[in-house]
Amino acid sequence: MKIAVVAATGRVGRLVVKEALDRGHDVTAFVRSENNTAATKVVVRDILDLTKEDLAGFDAVVDAFGAWKEELLPGHVQTSQHLCDILSGTDIRLLIVGGAGSLYVNPEHTAVVADGPDFPAEFKPLANAQGEELKALRTRKDVRWTFISPAGDFQADGERTGKYILAGEELTLNDRGESIISYADYAIAMVDEIEKGDHIQERISVVRA
Repeated sequence: MKIAVVAATGRVGRLVVKEALDRGHDVTAFVRSENNTAATKVVVRDILDLTKEDLAGFDAVVDAFGAWKEELLPGHVQTSQHLCDILSGTDIRLLIVGGAGSLYVNPEHTAVVADGPDFPAEFKPLANAQGEELKALRTRKDVRWTFISPAGDFQADGERTGKYILAGEELTLNDRGESIISYADYAIAMVDEIEKGDHIQERISVVRA
């Protein structure tokens, strides 16, 4: 498959590139500046400068954009909607690296993780931004998008176990009562979803098995 990874210099983006390459896929990394990303091809271009022509011919596009500074948080909606506009009406799939704060914590889907009293205040702006991103994606019936939320404890340097539980819209715990996944296992789940394409216009989530 031909896969584009946008914002490929981030830690999740790099691992998705590596996982896809290790499986024999043709991977193009789109980055803002020259770097040592080990992709089949590297294109230096800002997300908001990408055009339909840039992404033509790919089977899937991974949006690995991430921002933590409050002034940059609107970029989550802006970048994913820009990619939606580019891919509108095509068969190219768009897979978004999402967040856990918007996962539901009740069967009625009226409360989310970020609403909880124990949710760290410093992460609420990011959770809200990614929640708005998902809300905007749900309005796009013209794009084959998938939003993949990690578990609550998303560990950058966590172990690559090669095993995970594929879950849905609700916060899911494993048999040990954990909501945890490493970036490396998340990358495995991302590439699995790219290959299978089972969740079009859906949000899914993953947790360590």
